[in-house]
Amino acid sequence: QVQLVESGGGLVQPGGSLRLSCAASRRVFSSNTMGWYRQVPGKQRELVASITSGGSTNYEDSVKGRFTISRDNGKIAVYLQMNSLKPEDTAVYYCSLKQFRAGSVVGDYWGQGTQVTVSS
Repeated sequence: QVQLVESGGGLVQPGGSLRLSCAASRRVFSSNTMGWYRQVPGKQRELVASITSGGSTNYEDSVKGRFTISRDNGKIAVYLQMNSLKPEDTAVYYCSLKQFRAGSVVGDYWGQGTQVTVSS
């Protein structure tokens, strides 16, 4: 079993920045995608950004140009640099790791979630 440990959430004013970090507890298959999702009460969890083991990235439209996802394959870690934060970015952010083998998902893991609150 892989555990994902997140850190970096908190309270920030509009226009401010935060950096989320997530590290896996052990090594995983080399073919994997790590990402960040967020969820607000009463809504479905949505993808914020993802990055493959090869470095390809994908962003939700509302965060393009403001958020940057990166990873450290040696540490099995993923980061989310969030700039120009807006109140609508307020949510619980979850780290995700999906492992693939022969094109199929063979592992799907989630962090415990970290609260990000953007408010003046």
